[in-house]
Amino acid sequence: MEFKNSKGIFLQIADSISEKVMEGIYPPGEKIPSVRDLATDMGVNPNTVMRTYSELQTRGIIDNKRGVGYYVSNEAVAIIHQWKRQEFLEIELPQIVRQTKILGITFAELKPYFETTFNQHPNENK
Repeated sequence: MEFKNSKGIFLQIADSISEKVMEGIYPPGEKIPSVRDLATDMGVNPNTVMRTYSELQTRGIIDNKRGVGYYVSNEAVAIIHQWKRQEFLEIELPQIVRQTKILGITFAELKPYFETTFNQHPNENK
């Protein structure tokens, strides 16, 4: 995984795990990689992965079964959906709107691009 400077590494790993949950790679009730295994796979310190797992556990996305490992919670998909939706509306969308204003792009100009992009992914319109 290639990390960006704009967001903490542990949060980028949390995003990656969350995407895998949403894609069904880590379905609810299934075990996720151990801290040590994920740290090795991602090339990060195990403490970074531990911080990621702590964040995901606090959010209710994963559960720790002591001595067994970490598992995706049954509510994970709904929690991630709400979290990512809120993050988009509060952080990403305002940045997009700011850029369009700076560049002098009107909503009328933007609309066809939005519709084309939106229609390219019809199965994701949930």
